[in-house]
Parts: sequence; C-alpha cells; structure tokens
Amino acid sequence: MTATTTPSPLLDTIEVETGDNPTAAVIWMHGLGADGSDFVGMVPELGLPESLAVRFVFPHARFMPITCNNGYTMRAWYDILYFDEINRHADEAGIKQSLADVDALIKDQNARGIPTERIVLAGFSQGGAIAYTAGLTYPQRLAGIVALSTYWPSPALIEQNRGAANQQTPVWAAHGTGDPVVPFALGERAKTATEQLGNPVQWHHWPMQHSVCLPEIQGIGKFLQSVLA
Repeated sequence: MTATTTPSPLLDTIEVETGDNPTAAVIWMHGLGADGSDFVGMVPELGLPESLAVRFVFPHARFMPITCNNGYTMRAWYDILYFDEINRHADEAGIKQSLADVDALIKDQNARGIPTERIVLAGFSQGGAIAYTAGLTYPQRLAGIVALSTYWPSPALIEQNRGAANQQTPVWAAHGTGDPVVPFALGERAKTATEQLGNPVQWHHWPMQHSVCLPEIQGIGKFLQSVLA
C-alpha cells in the first residue's frame, strides 16, 4: 500500500493505493473542520482482498468562514448558515462549488484510467452530505455511495437535479444513535428520502456519538467489495 499527496485540478488530495494499477477508486470526503488525513488510517481496516486494487482519494476541502460557528474559518464543503431545531440550513452556492470539485476529482480518475462506474463516493458528516448530493445527482453511473453520520444538506437541490444515471446506485449509510452533532433523526430522514428515490440503502446504526466504529468500517469494506467486485 502506498500513500502520496497530490494536487487535483481544484483540491489537494491524499491518495492511498491498496495495490498496483488500481482498477477502482473511492473518493472520501472528510467532515467539517477536519481534512483529508482524517480517514487515511482506516484503509487497512477495511479488509479489502489483495486482488482488489483500489485508489482511495482523500481531498482537502477549501477553507471558508462558517456562519453558525461565529464566522470561524475552517475547512468545509459549504457554509452552514444556521440551525433550526435539528435542521441545518446550508449555503447552496457552497454545495454547488463542492459538487464541481467532486466532478473534477472524478474526471481526474477517468483520465487516469478508472471509469466512473468503478468509482464510489464516500463521506462523513458534512462530507457525507456532499457524497449523498453528488452521488444522487451525478450524470454518469457510479459504483456506490457511502454516507456516514450525515444528512441531505439541500433536499431541493437533489430532487431538482436528480437524473436517471444513479437511480439504482446502491447506498451504504450508517449513524450513531447518540449523535449530538448530526441528530440520528436527520440520518433516518436522509435514508428514507434516498429509498423513496428508488436507491437500495443498507442502513446501519450503533450506540455511539458523532464517530465511526470498527464494525462500521468492516461493513464498509464488505460493501466496497460487493460493488467493486
């Protein structure tokens, strides 16, 4: 397994390859305030077979001020304007910019020999919100979507831009039942909305807070094997 830090057309990334000449890719978006290094150490724990060579791409989101955090500047995929009960009111312009960034990352993998149907979009928290949005609206078929401790940041954006390419794309989603950052109810709501679009969703939850656990990581590994076999 090799790890390198490389520039993408728009975003810097960390890449980890589980074998020579990867035939598939996973683009994994981090949460608010983190960076691309957040999930790099998770790759060996996925339990992927040596026969499946995958390039994991961990992009660093842009720095921006976050309104609901008193304007504090941090890495983020979009601004969160305010909370309303459990809802997050996201800046749609920021979401669209991140969708363009994801598109550039996908096209970069295409140029390096990995077709879109061999790419999985994954993310945690705010990064998972982008994985949901990009994956459900992308104009070309993807291999799958992994959405962890997350939600739909703009239901209207997904519903208005929903295309035929990813109507049946499988989704693996998980959430902590005691999550104080992204309430469990938001995760359930996203899961239900995704199913209503026609996507098959594998839904999992554990008694944890805003985090991941080993059984979750192992489950993701099995999902990746199933959609990338």
